[in-house]
Order: sequence, then C-alpha cells, then structure tokens
Amino acid sequence: MQDMRTLRALAALLGYPDPQLIEALPEIAGVLAQSRLMAPEQHGRLRVLLADLQAGDGLDIEMRYVDLFDRGRATSLNLFEHVHGESRDRGTAMVELQQIYAAAGWQLTTGELPDHLPVMLEYLSSRDIGETRTMLGDCAHILRSIGEALVRRGSPYAAVFDALLAIAQAPGLDWDRAGTPPVPEVPID
Repeated sequence: MQDMRTLRALAALLGYPDPQLIEALPEIAGVLAQSRLMAPEQHGRLRVLLADLQAGDGLDIEMRYVDLFDRGRATSLNLFEHVHGESRDRGTAMVELQQIYAAAGWQLTTGELPDHLPVMLEYLSSRDIGETRTMLGDCAHILRSIGEALVRRGSPYAAVFDALLAIAQAPGLDWDRAGTPPVPEVPID
C-alpha cells in the first residue's frame, strides 16, 4: 500500500498551492522519495517541482497555478474536457466515472468534478495497482498531452504527468522535443 501513497502525493502536488500544501511538501517529498513506481529520472524531475514550490513566493506560486490549470483547455486538470470539450458527452462520461467510483464504494467528498485528475488519483490510491495502471493507461494520451503542453511552457508540473505515465507503464513525455535541459540534482530540505 506504500506505493499507492504515491498517488495521493501526486494528487496533492496537483492541488491548489495554498499554505497547507506548501507546509505538507516535506511529507509529500518523503512519500515520493520512497516510491518504487518511478525511475530515478522521474524522482529527479519531481524534486525540481518540490524545490520550486518550496522556494517560491506564495502569491506568485498561486498565480502560476491558476494560469497553468484554470485558464485554457490544453492544461486543464478536468480530463474529459480534453476529449469532449463542453459537449453533452462529457456529462455522460462523468456520470459513468461517478458510477465506477460508487461501485467501488468510493464517494466524492470535494466539490470537484469526477474527471478532475486529483480526484481520480485519490480514488486510485484506494485501488490495487492493476486497476490503477489500467485506468491511467486508458487516459495516458490525455496525460501525455497535458504533460507535453506543460513541458513546452517550461513548467516543472510536467514531472507529475511523466510520473503518472511511468506508473501506468506507458511511454513518458517527449522532453527532448521541447528542448528541456537535463534533470539537475536538487536537494529537498
């Protein structure tokens, strides 16, 4: 079950970077450092994101988050928006996803939509690795699309998407295409 804590940590990193999240970064870093679901390269890129969040100014971090995830479709964390846009099909897909959650005895406790990636990761953190890999694999093309949009924008948040693809055992992000520099070694306080 330790490895499934990785999903909760990744979900937390995709949450709004309020003071509670920033305070929890050392715990999140500890969980991720112990994860066996990712290769050293994914660990290194996640350390860069953690260091960026720890070192940043609170208001600046919050504004960057809103600009990345709340403005525009390319990096939206609502997965079905990437497939269905605002069409009626998105509503149907969300109802079906909600039924999957309910069949497993899991209920949404936040005001977020069922297709919100952190919500899905919270759900998957309570499931076995097989189901996790299947569900993440089913949306790997969306995860890759969001991740590569983040790479092109130079955002360290792309590391979360690369990690999710590694967990899904799917091909990772194309870092070279975006001309990203090698992963630096960044210590975590």
